[in-house]
Amino acid sequence: MNTGCELVTVQKEGAGPRIPIAHMRHVYRLEEVEKKLGKLPPREHESLRATYERMLEMGPDRFQVKPSGLPAMDYLYDDLPNFHEALDDLRRQLALCADSRDALEITPMLLLGPPGVGKTHFAREVSQLLGTGMGFVSMSSMTAGWVLSGSSSQWKGARPGKVFETLVEGQYANPVMVVDEIDKSGGEHAYDPLGSLYSLLEHDTAGHFTDEFADVPIDASQVIWVATANEARGIPDPILNRMNVFEIEMPSEEAARKIASKLYRSIRADHDWGQRFDPDLNEAVLASLSHLAPRDMRRALMTAFGNAKLDCRHCLDTRDLPDAQARRTPMGFTQ
Repeated sequence: MNTGCELVTVQKEGAGPRIPIAHMRHVYRLEEVEKKLGKLPPREHESLRATYERMLEMGPDRFQVKPSGLPAMDYLYDDLPNFHEALDDLRRQLALCADSRDALEITPMLLLGPPGVGKTHFAREVSQLLGTGMGFVSMSSMTAGWVLSGSSSQWKGARPGKVFETLVEGQYANPVMVVDEIDKSGGEHAYDPLGSLYSLLEHDTAGHFTDEFADVPIDASQVIWVATANEARGIPDPILNRMNVFEIEMPSEEAARKIASKLYRSIRADHDWGQRFDPDLNEAVLASLSHLAPRDMRRALMTAFGNAKLDCRHCLDTRDLPDAQARRTPMGFTQ
């Protein structure tokens, strides 16, 4: 695919936040789309026709974004204390292109860890850090190979895959693409949901990726891949070999207390009603929250805010938190 060289944003002079640099990159060729559209029989394949017309309407150019220098990442190390190894790897790769004309290249990442540890949150933070968009696909409920690569237009209900949709409908040539719960992809052998990743995770072959529905080559070589899984078992070796794999553990108690404290202040600041509550959590509540996964902390805090409000109090107490034992009690009828 051709790459344009027009610089559309520049770095601020002096100290201060980094402004992303964005060049324009062609993610498909208009002549290819026009040729496919011209070959469609009249009054047939309306969905495919609409897709080609949408591609012509959107045009082939997308922003190829990278930070204008090595971005400040201290806040991420602070907010994501159990992701330091992954952040170190990301920082090294950002440093390589920070003061050059090279495009941003990030080796695909696989985050292994228990549910609720913050893997998807990490991916969103990476997207914001890089100044690009994000696509998301959950593999836990998908059983067909077309999830990422599209299904043949000859099939009833056929549609493009997530990679095609993210690049064609989005603004960026290098979005962060999150493949969530990749270890739960399942499916029949003939319709391997991960089959397209063999080419998508390789830079050279991804540059000419063809979605089965649209049947037009698109440049997916700049996509930044972040996959998540609870465990590596069940993930094919060729996929693992294409990715940097990081074991993500639950944060330590001290780190969990910091996460809970920041989350409390964030929720409080994001809501008008939050100003009625104390600026900080008390030690007893922090101690209780430190035993929860980061994902569960938000739900626990929202419950606690509501309980305290109903009790006409402006500070949270341990009694406001949801009862963990009650959540684990099996449902059933009493005699």
